[in-house]
Amino acid sequence: MWSWVLLTLFYGLMKGGREIVKKKALEISTVIEVLFFYTLIGFLLLLWDAGNALDVRVDRLPLIIFKSFVIFVAWICGFKAIKSIPLGLYGLLDVSRMLFATMLGVIIIGERPGTCQIAGNVIVAFGLLMLGFKKRNGNKEEYKLHYVLLAFISAFLNAVSGTLDKILTRDVTSGQLQFWYMLFLLIFYGIYLLFDRTKADVKKTLKNYWIWILSLMFILADRALFMANAIPESKVTVMTVLKQSSVIVTILAGRLIFKEKGLAYKLLCAGVVLAGIIVSVL
Repeated sequence: MWSWVLLTLFYGLMKGGREIVKKKALEISTVIEVLFFYTLIGFLLLLWDAGNALDVRVDRLPLIIFKSFVIFVAWICGFKAIKSIPLGLYGLLDVSRMLFATMLGVIIIGERPGTCQIAGNVIVAFGLLMLGFKKRNGNKEEYKLHYVLLAFISAFLNAVSGTLDKILTRDVTSGQLQFWYMLFLLIFYGIYLLFDRTKADVKKTLKNYWIWILSLMFILADRALFMANAIPESKVTVMTVLKQSSVIVTILAGRLIFKEKGLAYKLLCAGVVLAGIIVSVL
């Protein structure tokens, strides 16, 4: 059991670090510039595994393409949200993917969450509701509501992607899945870039070293996650809970790096969320 738990925790910590790097990259480049070149660099780092990728079952490609499209939309929503709202808030909102993943795990995969998992999800939901309560009672951080909605859409679509990972890794290796979904993702972002009214500044974007760091962190974290999904004992519902260890990283980084307000209350909300996470994995 511990191997997939540790792999998922590694992914969660890397995920928190990636959110910091995303926000730094977006201070220099546009959303589509970061997304396209981040995906391109990531794919180039995977070319060494092309031989293994060619052995994938052809009948699995349509589902991989669908996963890629889900991530294509999720990342656009998520990057726009993280660019425009406080990092700590985004990290907490992203925890909602745990609730979505539990629902999808039950409906699609047929997992049966135990009493502790159900109780944990309820506690997490309460922690997220506390954020809304603070906003109504004088939180001075200003941001537009539709960016919060984009964060929730991104969380839901990422939960869909996580469920697809569990299905695909039954007969597709982690290397094959990563190679093909990154290739299709690159194609989707390339098409988007062609029709985007804002032209990419290639030279400036390639000098944005945060994108290079982001790509490397993404490849390492995703490989760990796919390896965890491939272990038969792993559960989507529990894995999604473990991924949310990233929330502490984003809240602390929001205060220490981006000088965001409301640290104490966000940590309180995160404490409630983490309590739900602990209950869920008991």
